[in-house]
Amino acid sequence: MDAPPRGRRPRYCSRSCQARAYRARAAARNDSRHTHAAAEAAQDGPPPPQPESINVQRLVRTAIEIADGEGLDAVSMRRIATQLGVATMSLYRYVSGKDALIELMVDAVHGEHDDAMPADAGWRARLEWAARREWRLYSRHPWVLQIVATPQPPVGPNVLADVERLMRALDGLGLDPVTMHWVAIAIGAQVQGAALLLVNEVEAQRRTGRTTEQWRSDKTPAIREILDSGQFPMLTRLFEERDDVADINDWFEFSLGRLLDGLAVFVDGRTSLSDCPEVRPVT
Repeated sequence: MDAPPRGRRPRYCSRSCQARAYRARAAARNDSRHTHAAAEAAQDGPPPPQPESINVQRLVRTAIEIADGEGLDAVSMRRIATQLGVATMSLYRYVSGKDALIELMVDAVHGEHDDAMPADAGWRARLEWAARREWRLYSRHPWVLQIVATPQPPVGPNVLADVERLMRALDGLGLDPVTMHWVAIAIGAQVQGAALLLVNEVEAQRRTGRTTEQWRSDKTPAIREILDSGQFPMLTRLFEERDDVADINDWFEFSLGRLLDGLAVFVDGRTSLSDCPEVRPVT
């Protein structure tokens, strides 16, 4: 005779009971996932922007902000993607690469302040206005100088508009287009040469953490010792009259003024390159 079963009597669940149990377990798993995701979101902050929120303008502006704060070498597609919270490869939907991006950056900053040249001013005032506009550009964005100070600069519409402004300042003076273009190049070269000091000052301070004033203060004892030898009378007179750091902006204004003084002699004579057999345009 079979022995009676021991322990708790087995319970059998109907199909509907099993279905309810399955749905309950699935709901519990979903709640757990949702709670875990919510906790991670609260810890990591707001979710990153989706690729749909990225456009060329935002991409370029982000790259400019990085270059302004850390220099052009800090700009990379990976760094920009990280700052925007998107995958690096997604940026290539908008630009073909870093070189194309840099050209867009340069053209964007050239078009930041589209203020009008004073129309009722003379040619000298118009050239001064254009030169100071370019000077302010390098003051705001020092990294631009290494891109544009080359025989092969970017040729975006805003960059060309700056050259057009310089040439337009000389319109009506009887100068041919080649001469006007050469004057525009001379003004740009003068600004860029002065801006090189400005840019190097910014880079030196970023690299060393010391200002030019601090550097000059550290060097003053050694400079005085050398000057006391009597071998440098002109520099000694200079040092006695002014031993502080010369302001780069003041030097820029002085050099621009002297260039314009020379151009005034040229312009007042209504001279063009075609009238000077000893000077011919480069072909």
